[in-house]
Amino acid sequence: MAIERIDVHVTELPVRMKRTFSSGSYDTGPADQLLGKPVFVKIYADGVVGVAQIRPISPGHFVADTVHSVVAAIEDIFGPLLIGRQLADFEANNELMSSRLAGNPAARAVLDIALHDALGKALNVPVHALIGGCSQPVIPLEWSVSLYEDVGEMIADAKRAVDELGIRVLCLKAAGRHGWRRDVANFEAVRRAVGEDIVLGVDPNTGWSVPDSIAAINAMRVFDVGYVEQPVERRNLRGMAEIRAAASGIPLMADEGLFTIQDAAQLIEARAVDVFCIKLYKVGGLSAARKIAAIAEASDILLNCGGLAVASQFEAAASAHFCASVPAKRTFGAAEFVFGAGMLGPDPLVAEGGFTIKDGAVAVPTGPGLGLTLDEAALDKMTLKKVTITR
Repeated sequence: MAIERIDVHVTELPVRMKRTFSSGSYDTGPADQLLGKPVFVKIYADGVVGVAQIRPISPGHFVADTVHSVVAAIEDIFGPLLIGRQLADFEANNELMSSRLAGNPAARAVLDIALHDALGKALNVPVHALIGGCSQPVIPLEWSVSLYEDVGEMIADAKRAVDELGIRVLCLKAAGRHGWRRDVANFEAVRRAVGEDIVLGVDPNTGWSVPDSIAAINAMRVFDVGYVEQPVERRNLRGMAEIRAAASGIPLMADEGLFTIQDAAQLIEARAVDVFCIKLYKVGGLSAARKIAAIAEASDILLNCGGLAVASQFEAAASAHFCASVPAKRTFGAAEFVFGAGMLGPDPLVAEGGFTIKDGAVAVPTGPGLGLTLDEAALDKMTLKKVTITR
């Protein structure tokens, strides 16, 4: 099945959302700006149309991709290379794209997911059937608690997730301007508010130093800290290894430090982490995620699956299919795509097959491809910019 045409849409978001991390706030932005908006791709091949959506989260966070760079990479390099290529030649297509333009994981991810969706539709099977099958038909979700100045707002954020949605895994953002002791106080306050039965992790998003990380973890230990996510700078493997040793059994997770299969190998070699956080937009899609998962399994590293997926059920669906392909004993925590799974309201681009959160979890779609039906009229209405690539 030859790829005939690729459409790239920059779309509006149905809701505006702002979150605060140690690196600052990111904002999905007003409707008249392209920056921060999702990129929706349609790939046409012999009568099937594969679709996917990714929202680059820069500016304001740790990835280099922007909406403009994603569109340019597809329009100028990746798209023309794929025209005429076979739909199912994932490895050959990935190798060709890598030989012409390195990096650009968000652009690679949205193309890779759309190719999987198209092949799934052609074969009349869900995406997870193409990447290992369904080991987990129901995916528990994690809630990320934004970093607020007022701890009362953090408590309210956490309580909403637990009480309204049934979420059982929370992750508190940390490393604000008041230092690690404030982070400990915030953690204690949220723990007391949500109780002992909730898994409560902490994510400084590289905002702590090595000494501060060790001090904070030791102080939080009494409040049952469930895990610590990427406390120091992404390339500080020695520091991560030192923190892991000092944590004495509290799992340490790599997020900002994990973009490529080479990153995965180096983290393992340094004995720096217990868990890999795999987000499709930063690793380059399902193909790359499966390779990182295999590397992790070989070294007994657990996987945390997800990605923010703000208001995009298509992006959340791709994450759900990947999560489903990983056996439960190989996973850690819960998946971080709750904001794309309907929590912010229905996705106007989804005509049929959307998620429903029940008891803090979602069922993996079972229809062909991603399992969602696109509302074509809504896509036309919400498109802010469109590019078409043909032969």
